[in-house]
Amino acid sequence: MKQALINNIEQTYKSLFNENPILVNSPGRINIIGEHTDYNDGFVLPAAIDKGIIAAIGKSDSSYCKILAYDVNEKFEFFTENTEPFLNGNWRNYILGVVGEIQKRGIKIPSFNLVFGGDIPNGAGLSSSAALENSVVFGLNELFNLGLKKEEMILISQQAEHNYVGVRCGIMDQYASMFGETNHALLLDCRTQKARSIKIDFKDYEIVLINTNVSHKLVDAEYNNRRSVCEKVASLLNIKALRDATLESLNILKTQLTEDEYQKALYVIQENERVLKAVKKIEENNIDELGILLFEAHEGVQYQFKVSCKELDFLVEKSKQNPNVIGARMMGGGFGGCTINIVKKDFIKDYTNEISIAYFKEFNKQCSTYFVKLSQGTHIINNIK
Repeated sequence: MKQALINNIEQTYKSLFNENPILVNSPGRINIIGEHTDYNDGFVLPAAIDKGIIAAIGKSDSSYCKILAYDVNEKFEFFTENTEPFLNGNWRNYILGVVGEIQKRGIKIPSFNLVFGGDIPNGAGLSSSAALENSVVFGLNELFNLGLKKEEMILISQQAEHNYVGVRCGIMDQYASMFGETNHALLLDCRTQKARSIKIDFKDYEIVLINTNVSHKLVDAEYNNRRSVCEKVASLLNIKALRDATLESLNILKTQLTEDEYQKALYVIQENERVLKAVKKIEENNIDELGILLFEAHEGVQYQFKVSCKELDFLVEKSKQNPNVIGARMMGGGFGGCTINIVKKDFIKDYTNEISIAYFKEFNKQCSTYFVKLSQGTHIINNIK
């Protein structure tokens, strides 16, 4: 399926622009554990996956850029001198943002042509936005020999999201998409932006993603609200970020916080600890204990950080009741999207059938099931200029 997508993107580009493009594969990501810790300078454990964005990019012979979003068959043209975001720009603002953020560094971007498409399910929380941003900055860097390092590229992608889309995301999504390794997760220290590769052997188990196919309103506003609470508590503790907080220091401050603020900060402290415990369990080849940590993490986002929803909670509870599932939790920013589940390989078909029937009966809505493998980060598929 991936090769068919690559061929379609490449052929569409050639038919439109009559030249061979540079092809970029930029993956989405899963996050095994560590939710809402990234913008608190904490630890996360993401991995690039074998679903992502394919971008075909080349130099333009006109004075403006021509863009085609293959999946939705939408065209967009703009001058690189004008990268002001649109009020409801959707995917356009990610591209404008990358170009704009590169140019803020004093690097002039000539006009270019771009065709992109992907196999990341919409609204699944697999970071299609980071994959798109990375594909554009990586492709432009290759096309125009900009000399940007990968570390610089992910910051450009992050700033595009901050300044052009209005989501104050951490660095995890961009980092995992850019630096992912096959069969490995990345223990990422979001403060230093350095990561250690963690080889994972799931043995008799496999990762299954179940998409609620719901996306509740005001997600961006709720996300930014959570970030503001974390920053407030860090400021009161006179520390840079909640990464530096301890249970003891938080308890001293407890009378100055609402119970809601206290629980949100406590969740971040505990989640950071869970990430480090998870890495230890993986290195000990103890997948069962890793699964237990996933269940604990979901309770944290459900009751403390309050970014789950009834559909996500239902799926996790059903997984908890199934003896062939050793761990499950909500994955992503919250309020919809996917659960990540560690399921015994021999029982995956029975598990997905049962949970799909139960979900439809409960919500009168279909859920979707995806199987992913840990994959390579953003890279050139070919380089024909």
